[in-house]
Amino acid sequence: MAEALIPAAELSKPGADSAAAAGAMEKSDFEVVPALNLGDLDITTDEFILDEVDIHIQANLEDDLVKEALRTGVDLRQYSKQVETELQRIEQASIKDYIKESQNIASLHNQITACDSILERMEGMLSSFQSDLSSISSEIQTLQQQSVSMNLRLKNRQAVRSQLSQLVDELVVPSTMISVILDSPVTEQEFLEQLHELNSKINYAKELSFRETLACSDIQDIVDRLKIKAVSKIREFILQKIYSFRNEIMDVFLVICRFFYQFLLANERTVAKEIRDEYVDTMSKIYFSYFKSYSGRLLKVQYEDVADKDDLMGVEDTPSLKSRNTIFTLGQRGAVLSPAELEGPILIPHAAQRGDSRYPYETLFRSQHYALLDNGCREFLFLSDFFMVAGNSALDLFNSIMGKTLSMFLKNLSTYLSDCYDSIAVFLCIHIILRFRAIAAKRNIPALDKYWEAVLELLWPRFELILEMNIQSIRNTDPQKLGVLDTRPHYITRRYAEFSSAVVSINQTFPNERTIALLGQLQVEVENFVLKMAAEFPSRRDQLIFLINNYDMMLGVLMERAADDSKEVEGFQQLLLARTQEFIEEILTPPFGGMIAFVKESEALMEKGQLDKLRTDEARITQLVRAFSSSWKQSVEALSQDVMRSFTNFKNGTSIIQGALTQLIQYYHGFHKVLSQPTFRSLAVRSELINLHHLMVEVKKHKPNF
Repeated sequence: MAEALIPAAELSKPGADSAAAAGAMEKSDFEVVPALNLGDLDITTDEFILDEVDIHIQANLEDDLVKEALRTGVDLRQYSKQVETELQRIEQASIKDYIKESQNIASLHNQITACDSILERMEGMLSSFQSDLSSISSEIQTLQQQSVSMNLRLKNRQAVRSQLSQLVDELVVPSTMISVILDSPVTEQEFLEQLHELNSKINYAKELSFRETLACSDIQDIVDRLKIKAVSKIREFILQKIYSFRNEIMDVFLVICRFFYQFLLANERTVAKEIRDEYVDTMSKIYFSYFKSYSGRLLKVQYEDVADKDDLMGVEDTPSLKSRNTIFTLGQRGAVLSPAELEGPILIPHAAQRGDSRYPYETLFRSQHYALLDNGCREFLFLSDFFMVAGNSALDLFNSIMGKTLSMFLKNLSTYLSDCYDSIAVFLCIHIILRFRAIAAKRNIPALDKYWEAVLELLWPRFELILEMNIQSIRNTDPQKLGVLDTRPHYITRRYAEFSSAVVSINQTFPNERTIALLGQLQVEVENFVLKMAAEFPSRRDQLIFLINNYDMMLGVLMERAADDSKEVEGFQQLLLARTQEFIEEILTPPFGGMIAFVKESEALMEKGQLDKLRTDEARITQLVRAFSSSWKQSVEALSQDVMRSFTNFKNGTSIIQGALTQLIQYYHGFHKVLSQPTFRSLAVRSELINLHHLMVEVKKHKPNF
């Protein structure tokens, strides 16, 4: 903005006009007023917004003082001058007040100066304190570092102290240990304790020698000498125990000597191997001698009368075979498989000889192998624990001890089986082995597994061979060479029934498919034999009686031991039912054959709708009705007596009579039904028919009770 020249005199002349003002601009008393930067109030700038000026003007017009001035018409120049005068007056009054209060102001200035001095001194003190604090913080850090360093040194010294303490303890050989190892018997508890300590020091010395610890050499000599002395005493003690070995001290031996062997194994393997080899050799001889003697003495109490190659199921019943009635019969022999007897006490041969007792082979076999099982399990556990072996190593060690004994058992069994024809004895031995194998597996003892398999490989083929010999003997049987014909059960079928029920009952626990197949073959041959024998009878009635008696006998024997749903039981039930039904028809035919034939013929014609063909048979019907009414009671009585005489099993005979009477009532009911048809309804003879209900009541009186 350019400078403006304002006449100072005109400022005090409110009424001057513009011309005077213009002339005054040329006078010398002009004052030079510097240009002012009014900022936002400069209305000459381009940026000034007129809208905002209007807003300010409007706001000022709203002021009360401006309103009053405008209302009263006050001259603004005059009013401005009054305001200026008032301001000058107030300024003069204010100056006077300042002069009046000058003392106080000076005093205030002095006080401020004094405060400033005090604050300056305090600033100096605080600066000094801050410096002191910095020094203290540095000292604290130093102390903290020293504390950490001391703590670390303490931990290191404690760790070193612990290691050095253990080292010193292990390196020191107390005089007590020396005296006990040298002088005390190995059976003393004190010796065992000091031996543990010595073993610990030996192991520690070995560990230190690997680290090249110099202190180890200070005690090595004395430790080695104590070790040699201990090994010598232990070796002498264990060998002495082995030489005087008995089974009853085995557990004591284990308790006392187990750590001794462990000590030898760790410190003197040569002596440990010597101990082990001596034990194996001694125990092998002991077991072999014991079982050889025991097996030989057992054979002295075996039954002398045993089956031979001619004692087969299909041979003729001779006196010698009758005396050996247990060849095909299980009887009480199966008790050997009961839990109480299977794991019962073994036989004492000399006690049995004193009592003149005799036993079948399977009983001796059970006693011998239970002794083997018991001793074998204990020996295997002892070897695993004492000699610290497992897996194949334990099995090899066990076999080195028991191998000779087991080979003897297999040889003796093979010799016996080569001349054995007692199939039940062999089969019982098979199941004894199967059960003993299960017991060993339950005890988690695998040592005898291969032996069990070897025994079964001997027993199964022999059993199958004997069974096949019996099958062949029945197949080759000639009925004409077996003596007088008899409708009662044949001795060959009884042998089969007893034998089959025995094998089936034993085989239920451990089923064997090969055995089941052989029994099936045997059953087929027996059925064929029964049919061949029945064919020898001249009449069909006797043939049926023979078949029913034999089927009933075999079924009864089988059901005593075998399950009701077994293949053998079901097969003979079907055969018995079929032959019984045929026999009922056979015995009803003589007294009631005419009526039965008429009923069957009439029912066939009724189905075809041709019943009128019989309309001319009135005489026949009359004869049938009157004949039945007059003789049925006598015929039923005779039939009942004949049946009871024909069958050895009264229960079976009673069942047949009941079946026959039931069938008779059914035929008579059919007779009634036929005569009630329109074709015969006009026959007068119908009034002579017996009431069906009355007939049933009368028939019940003829049913025998047994």
